[in-house]
Formats: sequence, C-alpha cells, structure tokens
Amino acid sequence: MRKTLSLKSAASTEPSFQATPAVGIIEAAILRRLCVRATYNRTDMQFAPHILYTRHDDPFVDGVVTEREGKPPREIKLASFKLAGLTGLTLTTERFEPQSVFVPGEARYAGVTLSAIRAEPVSG
Repeated sequence: MRKTLSLKSAASTEPSFQATPAVGIIEAAILRRLCVRATYNRTDMQFAPHILYTRHDDPFVDGVVTEREGKPPREIKLASFKLAGLTGLTLTTERFEPQSVFVPGEARYAGVTLSAIRAEPVSG
C-alpha cells in the first residue's frame, strides 16, 4: 500500500469576529494614545487601552484604568475587558503614556494581537 499526500488550504489568520464600531474606537485610541470612557459591569470608567487582541475569537482590550466612578484607582494595574461587555464606548481627548505594567511580548498576545501601542513617543 502506497502513502498519498493531500493538500489542505491554509487556515485563515483573519479573526472570525465581525469588526465593530467598538473595535474601531479602540484601534483609534491605541494609535493616538487617547483614553476611552465606557461602562463595564455597570461601572463607569476611563481607561488607557494598550492592546487589542483576540481570545477564543472574541476581541479583548487590555488597558490601565485611569478613573473609576469619578475617582482615580488605588493602584496602577493592567485590566482585561471583553469588548462585548463595554457599553457607551467613547474616545476622549485625554492622552496617556504607556505604563510599565504592560508587557507586549507576553505569550498570551503572540499571534492574536490586532493593535498595540508602540514604545516610542507619539508626536502631537
């Protein structure tokens, strides 16, 4: 019996979710380093998005919360948000600098990053 080879088409690297206005807002915020306002789990907040990526084909954003219910956070930490859970997402005019708590080379971002901030400063 002889072995035969078969050809399969390459798997698509495109995400299977539909691009939404929320994805566009987050991508613009990352590109321009602008904070966004949103409600997540009934909590109003402002955060600095650092990376947009997919997890199980759903879009997620990791960012640093700069304001929660009108008050600054007690500590600076990176938070993950599922885009589908963010409501009332709006771009602000408040600029941010990349935070050291964000490590773009982490294994969880490998191959699934849609947009991420760059280390060099952005001219205004």
